[in-house]
Amino acid sequence: MAMLLALAMLLVAGCGGTGNKEPDPTAGWSADRLYRDAKEEIAAGNWAQARTRLQSIESRYPFSVYAQQALIDTAYVNWKDNEPEQAMVTIDRFQQLYPNHPGTDYMLYLKGLVNFTPNSAFLSSVTGQDPSERDPKGLRQSYEAFNELIERFPNSRYTPDAKLRVAWLVNTIAMNEVHVARYYYERDAYVAAINRAQAVITDFEGVPASEEALDILYNAYDKLGMTDLRDDILRVQQANFPNRSFANEQSGGKDRSWWNPLNWF
Repeated sequence: MAMLLALAMLLVAGCGGTGNKEPDPTAGWSADRLYRDAKEEIAAGNWAQARTRLQSIESRYPFSVYAQQALIDTAYVNWKDNEPEQAMVTIDRFQQLYPNHPGTDYMLYLKGLVNFTPNSAFLSSVTGQDPSERDPKGLRQSYEAFNELIERFPNSRYTPDAKLRVAWLVNTIAMNEVHVARYYYERDAYVAAINRAQAVITDFEGVPASEEALDILYNAYDKLGMTDLRDDILRVQQANFPNRSFANEQSGGKDRSWWNPLNWF
């Protein structure tokens, strides 16, 4: 009798444990059906549900073409769901697993996009902060990804847009050097200011940031009493920016609408 009672209790406990687990509504689904459902969730912006479907494809059909595409879409979903670190991890894993995949150009493009506009950039219209005033590490990573895309896949559908973004990134990184130069100038460290401003002129030839770099050079040479070099800079300014007036000290009120990252979206 005691043995029967124990068996009954085990059966009840077993049934109770099974009943607490919700059945998987996608059990038995094919890779094609899972992927179609994932795409519907992506189109609706249901990132968590889309990620679940894509992960199911990878775990159930790991050697299928669908698993490769699921990894691509997972990177996109992570980016759209404000998970840039996870997006980068997914992209790196894809590149390691499938180095010669036809979708490599897109993954390089996405890699550039992930670092192109950090979340704080979208507050720039409120705070007035120039993206070049932040740590340029992410901007340089974005530049490297876009540049690799341009060099390896010149005929890719993503390359024309990547070229535009590279031009923006080059000037934004140059402006970071300008901010550092201005920091030194405002603290009377004129030699340091000259070194950083000169780097903009030599390393980022022709970018809009060179205008302010020349201003800093002119004023720093003037403060140091190096009039010959100051006058050389003035001639360069007049040759490159003939419509400007150079009578005043460096101005902090220039129009910097060129850097607004919101214009890209």
